[in-house]
Amino acid sequence: MSHTVLLTDYAWPDDSIERAVVEAAGMRLVVGRAEPAPAADIAALVAAHQPAGIMTCWAEVSADAVAASTPLKIVARLGVGLDNIAVQAATARGVWVTNVPDYCVEEVSDHAVGFALAWTRGLVHFDREVRAGRWVPASANLRRLAALTCGIVGFGRIGRATARKLAAFGCRLLAHDPYLSGEVAGVACVDLATLLSQSDIVIVHAPLLPSTHHSINRERLALMPKGGLLINVSRGAVVDTDAVIEALQSGQLSAAALDVLESEPNVPTALLAQSGAMLTPHVGFSSDASLVELRRRAAEEVVRVLQGHAPMEPRNAPTPQA
Repeated sequence: MSHTVLLTDYAWPDDSIERAVVEAAGMRLVVGRAEPAPAADIAALVAAHQPAGIMTCWAEVSADAVAASTPLKIVARLGVGLDNIAVQAATARGVWVTNVPDYCVEEVSDHAVGFALAWTRGLVHFDREVRAGRWVPASANLRRLAALTCGIVGFGRIGRATARKLAAFGCRLLAHDPYLSGEVAGVACVDLATLLSQSDIVIVHAPLLPSTHHSINRERLALMPKGGLLINVSRGAVVDTDAVIEALQSGQLSAAALDVLESEPNVPTALLAQSGAMLTPHVGFSSDASLVELRRRAAEEVVRVLQGHAPMEPRNAPTPQA
């Protein structure tokens, strides 16, 4: 009997790449709507179609969803983070959980560096000013990136790529990661308090875990030199949005560059009101090349497992089933 694969949702125009990979392997693809449905609806979709493989972009694959399909063997994340997948429930049921951890390293690090340059050179600010009919070059209060200290919170693949790119501008680089110490390729690894207190620009690349939820909060923002820049291109809930708004209002932060929000797609009105807020709609991962790679590799991983092979990017060690 042919396997069924469920694509819960997708953040691109169609399902052509996923469909081509799955159907070329003689399997059937069932596709949910593009926008992620509520967790209960996803569980109902799983129960109705009994997929052996699930691919999910933003939709939550809950413990109920994992339990709803008897033949389920793999849940593949079309992305990096696993916070929308019930990994523990999948592991207990003998189901693989996979992701594509390195497809957007260049894109997300580019996005972070782009935010830093937009701030130091006033690109977003002056674009708004000129469009509003104000041509006042004497108002410029710009910065030399080479004279600044940039702190990177989370020093995995993407954090290291960001450091490599920022190093070309000559700025001082600090990093905080619980798994590192000392110095790595010209980057001083320090504790989080030291990083915050010494960094003009703080870039968040940390994953969302119980230990990192709101790890950038009021107390920690208060450690930064007054008038600095916070960049978040990781997960929205790593940063306390209310604390960022307060820091912008008080001038503790002169700017916050956020590609992700804990409330996304809803943007707090108070954040929109801040002239120092630079906001993009969770697109740091995206490019023509990265999306093709992501979609192809995620689908290939599902096919690989359903053909009886071990996944190339396992994020768990499933419990053997009797």
